[in-house]
Amino acid sequence: MAVASQASAAPTSDTESAEQQDYRQYFTPLPSLPPIPADNSLTAEKVALGKMLFFEPRLSKSSNISCASCHNPALAWTDRLPTAVGHDGQTGERNSPTVLNSGFLGSQFWDGREPDLEGQALGPIQNSIEMAHDLDGALARLSAVDGYSDHFQTAFPADEAPLSSGNLADAIASFERTLNTPNAPLDRYLLGDEAALTDQQKAGMKDFVDVGCISCHRGANFSDSLFHPIQVPGSDDLGRFAVTNEESDRQAFRTASLRNVALTYPYFHDGSAETLEDVVPIMGEQMLKRELDEATVDRLVSFLHALTGEQPVVTVPALP
Repeated sequence: MAVASQASAAPTSDTESAEQQDYRQYFTPLPSLPPIPADNSLTAEKVALGKMLFFEPRLSKSSNISCASCHNPALAWTDRLPTAVGHDGQTGERNSPTVLNSGFLGSQFWDGREPDLEGQALGPIQNSIEMAHDLDGALARLSAVDGYSDHFQTAFPADEAPLSSGNLADAIASFERTLNTPNAPLDRYLLGDEAALTDQQKAGMKDFVDVGCISCHRGANFSDSLFHPIQVPGSDDLGRFAVTNEESDRQAFRTASLRNVALTYPYFHDGSAETLEDVVPIMGEQMLKRELDEATVDRLVSFLHALTGEQPVVTVPALP
């Protein structure tokens, strides 16, 4: 049985059926900001520095790849490739997940090998297939650029040596925590705007609960942040098993957020599914052990389009 997530009370009208009103309780509007860690307070100075570093190609060995290379603002902060392309044209094994709303997740990467955005920020810099740099080299390169030392000092005024790997991670993570997409049609509906969803989307919302999708895709970010085995056709990726060596984690991956899912194709950890119409039947078969008829698939896909929120407006910064 699906477990209801606690939602903010929303006004309803007499024109909406009592049954439809009951389904509101399973959903929660997306807050404007995710939880902020006690040891990395969110400040304007950190966000400004993190924004520069997110677009900074000199963090890579080749000076050609930045975080934004795989998390492109024009492409819903992903790259829309099946799997990421990194240093020297190498192709990775996994799809680049969007960073939108990533601060709401309970762990980072498909296999959850990092608990938070701070840990995630340093991984791609050091990965031989992605940015292929070492942290000491990346920091030395930043230190040699006029202006970066001052930006780090402004962002971390209490530190004796502010230009450090820890502060690099904290700044990028702070910027990423601002990349959220509230006010999707579903959010507006939950807050009382009945016209925000079409009748087809309202029917899909009901299906989303009734067929069991909400068992894993729950909460404001539509992810339980847990790990579930899934055998994507053609994939032999061990998933979280490579992190934990626990048999129960073999081919298990963190539940993907469904926020903005209509924009973040292709899908699955290997990018093997092109469209939502491809994904939904596979998820029904693999995760729910049921065959979804075409009408149900159409309603669910329509509902998923109602999860596209307001995209953050970010101008590419002038780098030092």
